[in-house]
Amino acid sequence: MDLYVPIVVLGVLAFLFAAGSVVMAAFTGPKRWNKAKLEAYECGIEPTPQPVGGGRFPVKYYLTAMLFIVFDIEIIFLYPWAVAFDSLGIFGLVEMALFIATVLVAYAYVWRRGGLEWD
Repeated sequence: MDLYVPIVVLGVLAFLFAAGSVVMAAFTGPKRWNKAKLEAYECGIEPTPQPVGGGRFPVKYYLTAMLFIVFDIEIIFLYPWAVAFDSLGIFGLVEMALFIATVLVAYAYVWRRGGLEWD
């Protein structure tokens, strides 16, 4: 049980810091509200209402998300492989080559569909 005390203390300190920051901001923050402060900020562009039917998003949004997920997963799997590279031997090398080939197929698909063009 003594091993978990530092983790519990850290969790309590993190919670107290977060709660204290919210409470202090409520007391010390400016209280002058106006219409501009209450609106959503979208990089200086006037916010536009969304269509009632949900509207369609271009495929590029989904391709960008897919690209992010593919490379995020690749990094997650490459780090432990690099740490244990010496003990895996030739099996680890072949397995990672197949994994990177699979990732490159996804990358080629996104590239071909225009997911890397930002205009």
